[in-house]
Amino acid sequence: MTQNTTALRIHTFAGLQPGPKLLVLGAVHGNEVCGARGIERIVAEFDIGELTLKCGQVTFVPITNPLAYQLQQRMGDRNLNRNLRPNTEPVDYEDRIANVLCPLLASNDVLLDLHSFHTPGEAFAMLGPRNNSGDLEPFTHAKEEEALAVRLGPRRIVEGWLDTYARGVANRLAYASADMRAQMLSTDPSYGVGTTEYMRSKGGYAITLECGQHADPAAPEVAYQAIRNTLALLGLIDAPTPEPHPAPEVLRLAEVIDRLHPEDAFIKPWKSFDPIKKGEPIGKRHDGSIVGAPGDGFVVFPNPNSLPGNEWFYFAEPSDRAV
Repeated sequence: MTQNTTALRIHTFAGLQPGPKLLVLGAVHGNEVCGARGIERIVAEFDIGELTLKCGQVTFVPITNPLAYQLQQRMGDRNLNRNLRPNTEPVDYEDRIANVLCPLLASNDVLLDLHSFHTPGEAFAMLGPRNNSGDLEPFTHAKEEEALAVRLGPRRIVEGWLDTYARGVANRLAYASADMRAQMLSTDPSYGVGTTEYMRSKGGYAITLECGQHADPAAPEVAYQAIRNTLALLGLIDAPTPEPHPAPEVLRLAEVIDRLHPEDAFIKPWKSFDPIKKGEPIGKRHDGSIVGAPGDGFVVFPNPNSLPGNEWFYFAEPSDRAV
């Protein structure tokens, strides 16, 4: 497919009355196209007058990583949604995108970032931290994020991203060779910072919505409905406030397990949120050792094709968080 890789296409609708500023991103990863399709549909509705902006501002970026999108793969030179920050001396394509994207994030109040995942599974929302004044991800907008997460459509909500990733980085530093470290940003303590984490660091709040498996024909509809619901919840369009999901399920990421060798393999073709029992075999290392479940919980984001030194799967468990 032909795609301009030298610029980002950005659509902004600015209301004549004050209100929240919403940013919606699609295709942060180039093979995750459901968000782009949902955004294109919404933008077309604004263009023909089927939707009108009452107040505030909404900005859409349907294809946030044009090079990865053109290549029909997750990344161009590297993963845009890791180690996201402005770069005074950009060295790769994603660094140059970050220099446009980070100021855009900082200029908005709310972010909806639309993604999909590798293996089959149910759509879910990624929620930020609870309110805290800690060093890793201080935050004061947990209630606003929770109110949005339960109104996007999917029932499942997952928390615990950045602190789980920080533990993963510590583990990675323990085993990464000098050669591995030279080719990975994943040993950087800031590696877990992506669009939502950067947005929160600038005073806003944000949800990542995983709309389903990459090729799931229902995923673009999940993305579209989530955008509509967000616009309505924020009062940006003339529509009833969406009702919260009647029975949300909240899980907490507890561990990230890396693939260490090209011959590391799963015991079976796992799907996101497959339930597992403590000690149940999940994968086998190239040396024959078994990687088992650390407790009763769920496999999340299993990626049988992950590169050695990068995340292979996550382990999640039920959360006590009320939303």
